[in-house]
Amino acid sequence: MAATGTILVVDDDPAICVVVGEALRRQGHKVKTAASIRERSALMDSFAPDILITDVMLPDGDGLDGVADIIAGRPDLNVIILSAQNTLNTAIRATEKGAFEYLPKPFDLNELTRAVSDALGTRQSAEVQDGEPGLPHDGLPLVGRSPAMQEVYRTIARVLSNDLSILVLGESGTGKELVAEAIHSLGQRRTKPFVAINMAAIPRELIEAELFGYEKGAFTGAHARTAGKFEQAQGGTLFLDEIGDMPMEAQTRLLRVLQSGEVTTVGGSKPVRVNVRIIAATNKDLPLLIEDGRFRQDLYYRLNVVPIALPALRERREDVILLARHFMERAAQDGLPRKALADDAAQLLMAYHWPGNVRELQNLMQRLSVLSRENVITAEILRHMLPLDAVPADHAAPADQLAHAVREWARRQLGVGFAQPNRALHDDLLAVVEPILLQEVLSSVDGNQIRAAGLLGINRNTLRKKLTDYGLDPMQLRLND
Repeated sequence: MAATGTILVVDDDPAICVVVGEALRRQGHKVKTAASIRERSALMDSFAPDILITDVMLPDGDGLDGVADIIAGRPDLNVIILSAQNTLNTAIRATEKGAFEYLPKPFDLNELTRAVSDALGTRQSAEVQDGEPGLPHDGLPLVGRSPAMQEVYRTIARVLSNDLSILVLGESGTGKELVAEAIHSLGQRRTKPFVAINMAAIPRELIEAELFGYEKGAFTGAHARTAGKFEQAQGGTLFLDEIGDMPMEAQTRLLRVLQSGEVTTVGGSKPVRVNVRIIAATNKDLPLLIEDGRFRQDLYYRLNVVPIALPALRERREDVILLARHFMERAAQDGLPRKALADDAAQLLMAYHWPGNVRELQNLMQRLSVLSRENVITAEILRHMLPLDAVPADHAAPADQLAHAVREWARRQLGVGFAQPNRALHDDLLAVVEPILLQEVLSSVDGNQIRAAGLLGINRNTLRKKLTDYGLDPMQLRLND
């Protein structure tokens, strides 16, 4: 039987308190709710909860303030943070304060109840101190509030307090090096060097010399002993970009270094002890390279301790305008003319497929800042800058339009951030979409049910049942209606 406990839910939205409270009570927990920091403080003493679930934005202040002190006084207390701010900064702050879990709004109710169960099963015993002074919060390199980026933020927050190897996966231009920089600059090694090396940009014969260094006379042009990237990153972080392009012989030597913690320079014989955190990145399918004999499986397992998958920009279109304005603001801070986006330009940016991902968007914003004479960027100006195959602002891909419409519908239905108990959202969505699909298909074939069933990929009996269920008359669904 799952463990039960006492839980305090703090949120100024009564709907969230009611739904979360009822869901937890059904699981056997004792629950009380509060709407402010003041009420939370009073109940922390009188109710003494095992789990604290608290929002960040509360009427009388920041819900994260005081969390570290609460945990310091109650090391056995687990805290789950909810936030609609949805930034990397919030995820990092929640982790620094000692939070057990951070869930961005809108959140899934099942995910929250699972977090409560996990928290009760792994009660913290170590006192967690408040965030260290000087830890950077502003100017963080990653921008985005989409659900896909929230998962990235949560993973980053969880790896800051350890030295586990990270493998960052994603297409070119998604910002893999920014993830590595964020982990380094926010983690335990931030006062030490961050050293990056791109395997695809170095001639194969020089990769080992670049990584491990070389002795004087080791090869033609080696006029003095030179430290490699491992030694340069001593105590800090070594970022191995495009690891999938590393030659097999260099992979073998890299694996040996990772296993032993020692490097031997090219032409040298005395090993040097190194202490670095490894973050690797690739846009290639490493398991496929392993099957083809082009990447070592044992090295893959060494690097892929914690994978972080960065979404392509087309997979997080809700971040496009946020990023575009961020890059324009950065360009203005660098002395370029300040520009603004017109609504039609924003729509065009949202519709474009971004094969070059975030890097392409950044370059475009910089180009517009330099070359455009207009202070407000319109869709007409953008069309001269984007490739010829860019999607017109009013002709986004049908699949994208449908996905956007479904996403907006789902968010409206979820309302307070999660589905109401016993709410059949799947059936609700079908009731909206399926009749439209049936009507349009039947209309296109002049009411012929056999042809319609073929187009829909279902049998005729299934089609007839659906028509009956929705009260549709196929004889009325004709092209001329």
